Amino acid sequence: MYAIVDIETTGGHASANGITEIAICIHDGKKVIKRFQSLVNPLREIPVYISALTGITNEMVQKAPPFEDVAADVYHLIHGKIFVAHNVNFDYSFVRYHLAAAGYDLQCNKLCTVRLGRKILPGLPSYSLGRLCKHLGIDNESRHRAGGDAEATAELFTLLLNSDSDGHIKMALKQGSKEQLLPPNLPKKDLDQLPYMPGVYYFHDQKGKVIYVGKAKSLKKRVSSHFTGNNPGLQRQEFLRNIHQVTYQVCGTELIAFVLEAIEIKRLWPKYNRSLKRFENAYCLYAFEDQRGYLRLAVDKYRKYSDPIYTCNSLLDGYNLLNKLIENFELCPKLCFIQKNQDLCASVAGSSCACEGVESVEDYNRKVNTAIDQLKQALPTYAIRDEGRTGDEHSCILVEKGQFYGMGYISHYFDADNIQQLKNYLTPYPGNDYIKNIVSNYASRYPDRMVVFAS
Repeated sequence: MYAIVDIETTGGHASANGITEIAICIHDGKKVIKRFQSLVNPLREIPVYISALTGITNEMVQKAPPFEDVAADVYHLIHGKIFVAHNVNFDYSFVRYHLAAAGYDLQCNKLCTVRLGRKILPGLPSYSLGRLCKHLGIDNESRHRAGGDAEATAELFTLLLNSDSDGHIKMALKQGSKEQLLPPNLPKKDLDQLPYMPGVYYFHDQKGKVIYVGKAKSLKKRVSSHFTGNNPGLQRQEFLRNIHQVTYQVCGTELIAFVLEAIEIKRLWPKYNRSLKRFENAYCLYAFEDQRGYLRLAVDKYRKYSDPIYTCNSLLDGYNLLNKLIENFELCPKLCFIQKNQDLCASVAGSSCACEGVESVEDYNRKVNTAIDQLKQALPTYAIRDEGRTGDEHSCILVEKGQFYGMGYISHYFDADNIQQLKNYLTPYPGNDYIKNIVSNYASRYPDRMVVFAS
């Protein structure tokens, strides 16, 4: 038995919107045997553009029952049946959410007539309900009203049942099938082709533009996890509707996938990625020459297109580093912006400090340059050699003087102890502190996978 459902709502996601009309056609696999239809008071204003689309006004629903009052009838009609709708995840998320608010836990198998239409009737110009019905000669005098759309969907479903010579409906209902969970516009073959390997995946919209980039330890499992559950939020519902294609890159390790994801988000700036877009180096150590010619070190916020000596995760890390340089190389705390009062300079050099003009520009700048050189020399240069995408290669990430250089894949037989030769096999990429930190943490956990180069 099938419950063919259509609803009209006040907006696009269940958690902040109400149902204004619901219609249910109970279908026995041959024909509709029972119908239910009701206007619903959403207990909130219906936006003007929604009223213009559906014809349902605030006045029409003012005396209609709230969903809580029809919830029992809706639940008992749908419970134990296969939930069918055109773009089923939208209708199901609304009905399930509002049933839950009324105390009913709806758990149904689902079928989407958009997905089934693409499989059973391939090659049509459009699979929207209106255009599909027009192409197939299905009358719908009440478009964008729950009753009219539910009846049209029921007639479409009957046609699909009768035309399903390849058993697509039966396959979609099989236990373990992902068909009913997928977004309406995503071909199942895109999911089927994904390997159980680490990698980076890309969701594309209707025009092929990348709208989301993600990393995975197992591509198939991670991509499938996006489509489980019934989150009714606006972002998720819009996100799922816009997914039309999945592509991917296999990576040798999860670490390579982490790094590539960060690189690709910065390169493509996808609409639905948020967290890594916001990541920037927080603070940096800079050097500049003042009007008297003295080199001055300072910790400041990261600035785009600047050339910092060293990057830090926090202001405290930056000041700790600068204090060590002041102590080890007898630098002036006033010229380094550590001491900001008018007291006598607290440097080791005391009365001969550069801030008083006693120490010459040449002598002081020599100490600053020595500090900078030793700081850079102390930054490690190493490669991480790890598993590859196939059995006859290794993955390789190179960090040069503490900064991420790039990555790639090398032969088992390649000796990675020559940094210049190694660079010929790697692709350089822009880095940031996020990438530097995850690579550094990985190297600390797996020192046996490191190849350290002499400074």
